[in-house]
Amino acid sequence: MSWFQRTGKGINTPTELKREAPDGLWYQCPECKQATHTREHKQNSFTCIHCNYHEKLGSEAYFQLLFDEGKYTELDANMRSADPLEFVDTKAYPDRIVQTEKKSGLVDACRTAEGIMHGKAITISCMDFGFIGGSMGSVVGEKIARGIDNSLKKKIPFLMISKSGGARMMEAGFSLMQMAKTSAKLALLDRAGIPYISLLTDPTTGGVTASFAMLGDFNIAEPGSLIGFAGPRIIKETIGKDLPKDFQTAEFILDHGFLDFIVDRKDLKDKMASLLAMIYK
Repeated sequence: MSWFQRTGKGINTPTELKREAPDGLWYQCPECKQATHTREHKQNSFTCIHCNYHEKLGSEAYFQLLFDEGKYTELDANMRSADPLEFVDTKAYPDRIVQTEKKSGLVDACRTAEGIMHGKAITISCMDFGFIGGSMGSVVGEKIARGIDNSLKKKIPFLMISKSGGARMMEAGFSLMQMAKTSAKLALLDRAGIPYISLLTDPTTGGVTASFAMLGDFNIAEPGSLIGFAGPRIIKETIGKDLPKDFQTAEFILDHGFLDFIVDRKDLKDKMASLLAMIYK
């Protein structure tokens, strides 16, 4: 039947009649490659509706997800890095900071805020990988320390959301000092009997893992997160052996006793509230 036969060849649609999907209308999952409407993806807490892949998020998205009605008060919002070592690699450190601020809209790799979560006050510090790989410099350590101070002062729980490539090389020893400073502050929080929950997201590596990220009263993680000190490639090259399947994933870390549980982002707020209700009044 001619209904199903193309009689004309070289049929083209004029350019002015073509319609493209607007940018940002669809989200393609990097894991399963399936497309999802952006609105539906956001309503699903930025996790893939097909394979549950957890998209990497910044601090603003986590604050909107966890604080009631997305309302919060940011602490030390304008704190910026200095250049104590006058560090220069391919460009001067201050120039790199300015460039990253313009690109990311952030002033450093960590933001701290106080707000209400399921009717209870809480302090949350959250790292942003979009700012020099979420690297830990003096500002990151100081913001976390002041966030802990806020929880100590007001006797409210503290949540740390880690996402980092490790210490910031441009600050060298000043960066490494933040490991000791944040750990000491957390010891004060523990002494006061105030809960500290550490959420490890993809990726959490380097000096962050070696300090505050693994010191929680509860260490929890999002599914599939890369968690470790050195990366898998470095370890493999160092020991000269193949690594176990799923090495350094949250699931592998949980199986070996270094996490308390893995929580799906869609359930994060409810699980946090339930956990704190059980251990803190």
